[in-house]
Amino acid sequence: MEAIWILLTLFVLIMLAGVYGVVRGVRAAKRGIDRTVHQARVTVEETRLRARQLAQPGAAGELAQLRLSLRGSMRATGQALQAAAPQDRSLSESLGLFQRLSSHALDLEADLKRLEQEPDRARLAALLPEMRERTQRITHSADSLRWAVQERSHRMAHDDLDSLGREIEMEAGALRHWTAVEPDEPLATPEAGARPGPEAGARSGPEAGQAPEPPRPSLGARGNTEPQSWQKPWQKSPRPENTA
Repeated sequence: MEAIWILLTLFVLIMLAGVYGVVRGVRAAKRGIDRTVHQARVTVEETRLRARQLAQPGAAGELAQLRLSLRGSMRATGQALQAAAPQDRSLSESLGLFQRLSSHALDLEADLKRLEQEPDRARLAALLPEMRERTQRITHSADSLRWAVQERSHRMAHDDLDSLGREIEMEAGALRHWTAVEPDEPLATPEAGARPGPEAGARSGPEAGQAPEPPRPSLGARGNTEPQSWQKPWQKSPRPENTA
């Protein structure tokens, strides 16, 4: 009985894991499809704006140019922040500021899109300077934020490269340090002219086991005329004759 319950439990767990995996796969596929559809819509919209900018001079063409400038600046800044945020935790405040700026950009985008449908050309010409000023302020803020993020990323990469270069130089110097005395290396001889130590005289004397040389008589000293035990007979000095 217990084996049946264990099998049922395993079967239920496997079914739940399979359902969870299918749901996650469907959600991921849906997100991918939504992203692709959104990107396609953005591409079509920007292509239409470029065509209008070139085909319709005047206020309509300037509105299309303002929308293209706003879209390009906000998209580039968002991509720069998303690329740098995982490596730099201090960009959280910058992301918050960009979200607030994005709200103003969306409001401006909606106003520019409504003005494209404005039939009154006089009203459109009157509102165009305000739209131009708002677009310049938002794009300037977005560009400033993007340039600051890029400069920060470049500076961090430069500092990291400098630190890495110093560490590599230190490691290379340590690897080249092979001047330690080896165990089998003979001791170095003392330099010429160096003062010998107290043991030098003992080492410079006669070797052990050799007889010392006999002392030589000094000049002016009276020679010993008595035959020595070690002298041979023919080496005895003759006795001096009596002069008396």
